[in-house]
Amino acid sequence: MKKITLLFSVLLILFSSCGVKTTQSMLSDGNYDGAIDRAVEALKTKKDSKGKQDYVYLLEEAFAKAKDRDLRNLEVMIKEANPANSERIYNTYLQLNNRQEKIRPLLPLPLLKQGKNASFPFDNYSDQIVSSKNALSKYLYETSSVLLKSKNKMDFRQAYDNLFYLESINPGYKNAKKLMEDAQFKGTDFVDIYAKNETNMVIPKQLQDDLLDIKTYGLNDKWTVYHSVRQKNIVYDYSLIVNFIQINISPEQIKEKEFIKEKQIKDGVKTLLDSRGRPVRDSLGKEIKIDNYRMLRANVYEFRQFKSCQVTAKVDFVDLKTNQLAQTFPITSEFVFENIYSTYKGDRNACEDSYISYFNKRAVPFPNNEQMVYDTGEDLKLRLKDIIVKNKFRG
Repeated sequence: MKKITLLFSVLLILFSSCGVKTTQSMLSDGNYDGAIDRAVEALKTKKDSKGKQDYVYLLEEAFAKAKDRDLRNLEVMIKEANPANSERIYNTYLQLNNRQEKIRPLLPLPLLKQGKNASFPFDNYSDQIVSSKNALSKYLYETSSVLLKSKNKMDFRQAYDNLFYLESINPGYKNAKKLMEDAQFKGTDFVDIYAKNETNMVIPKQLQDDLLDIKTYGLNDKWTVYHSVRQKNIVYDYSLIVNFIQINISPEQIKEKEFIKEKQIKDGVKTLLDSRGRPVRDSLGKEIKIDNYRMLRANVYEFRQFKSCQVTAKVDFVDLKTNQLAQTFPITSEFVFENIYSTYKGDRNACEDSYISYFNKRAVPFPNNEQMVYDTGEDLKLRLKDIIVKNKFRG
């Protein structure tokens, strides 16, 4: 038991030493907040113990250096009086305050050798936080207002991000929410999607409707909206065109084949006979019994109904601003109708269990050509969705 306790103590010392070295390294590298986080975590338990003194000294030093760095940066930014620095100024004041609040619950932290507490001079930054937040809000609002006068969708998206941030730090600021809605609408790419038939066959309307039912794809995102029916008062940026190029439908086929199935099964027991046909007996004079097997046999007549449909199409991405083809992707989809049924003469149990179900089936009407084309729809939809997901209109 003593050995286990000693080993545990040694491991604890090694772990603590490693943690102190890591914290010292962060401090030396200028990662003051990283050092503060590690020291604070270490001091959450047994903060008054001798083994935690290194962390107290490191925390005191890291706090002083981090505060000095932030205040010097603030001094430079305030002197520059550049509105573009408003976010950095606001975040720096938040950082100064948050750092204090992270340490505050641990205080006081004693320096045992010196017989005093570590020094953490805290300041009240509430006025600076409020004033810098107001300055940042003004900057974000004015910058976004300028961006909204642009004709570039990427500017509208930047305006949206600015206003979204503004709402998060200063909810209800002027009409920022309304401007944010305007920015999202203006920054959205609207895509109309439709089908064209270049084959010599009729494409079922239901297939076209299903294929263009964009709601079922779940493709609309923050900056891209698809419409299968054009809407008024919307200027479309792109078209997505599904061009049916070729449809090949095979003839209706019924293939027949005949084969024999045999299976040996156990059928009770019988007396073992010698070469002369006499019963074989054991040492006690009793007749020896063995398993009796018999052969099952069936003549199977299998019928296979088959018909296939292959649809070849291409998906065109068209930039409506330039009326140029941006990208094109081929799609090939196939649907196979197959029905297998069988009859037999003999014992059906000669067949495998997995095959017997075919004896319960019968011939069914072949689907017509229009139905065959329609039945390719699910596969076509999956392939179309895959193309759209992997190939965005705008990066």
